[in-house]
Amino acid sequence: MNKRPIAITIIAVLLILAGAAGLVGDFMHLKSLSANHYETVWIAGVHVLALVAGAFMLRGRNWARWLAVFWMAFHVIISIGHPLEQLIVHVLFLLLFVYSLFRADARTYFAHREAEA
Repeated sequence: MNKRPIAITIIAVLLILAGAAGLVGDFMHLKSLSANHYETVWIAGVHVLALVAGAFMLRGRNWARWLAVFWMAFHVIISIGHPLEQLIVHVLFLLLFVYSLFRADARTYFAHREAEA
């Protein structure tokens, strides 16, 4: 059995926590919004993607690590135009995701788990 690298576990749990916290916030805001706010639905979808990526990374699904990278890249893109500090933080997280999710031990973990599925 191929052991999951600790970096994968940490990133997956952070994604799950971020997605869950975001959804809780979304539902709290839904009470005060009119029915015409489609933006909230899209934002909730982004939070669901974080949950999905984190959960399936824990199960060793290769596509989930790609989803996690794209999810973080999306945050970099939407950070453009916000304060520079926010953009820098998102870029640093993206670099950390890419480094951690594509190291040799992570590639081995995901390749092994995909072969079992």
